[in-house]
Amino acid sequence: QVQLVESGGGLVQAGDSLRLSCVVSGRTYSWYFIGWFRQTIGKEREFVATINWNNGRRRYADSVKDRFTISRDNVKNTVYLQMDNLKPEDMAVYYCAARVGGSLYDTNFDYWGQGTQVTVSL
Repeated sequence: QVQLVESGGGLVQAGDSLRLSCVVSGRTYSWYFIGWFRQTIGKEREFVATINWNNGRRRYADSVKDRFTISRDNVKNTVYLQMDNLKPEDMAVYYCAARVGGSLYDTNFDYWGQGTQVTVSL
């Protein structure tokens, strides 16, 4: 089992920055992927970014590319999502997820956190 706990959400204004954290614990593997997803009421969950824990390779959704950065701290077992130049359309509940195996392009994840709310006002 892998446990994930997100934090760092909050209320910001458009153009501000926010950093989300995801602490990973439990059975950890050197070859898993951590992803960030987001969801708003009435919409399907949307892929945001993913990182290969082992080699650090990353992939982003087009909607956040050049504004968001996913990174990892192997010592702290934490994955971050740095969000810059936030827009109202970024407002959502952000979820951290983990998957064992697969590729950087897989979007089916096995373990999920509880989510953290990001609210962006004009």
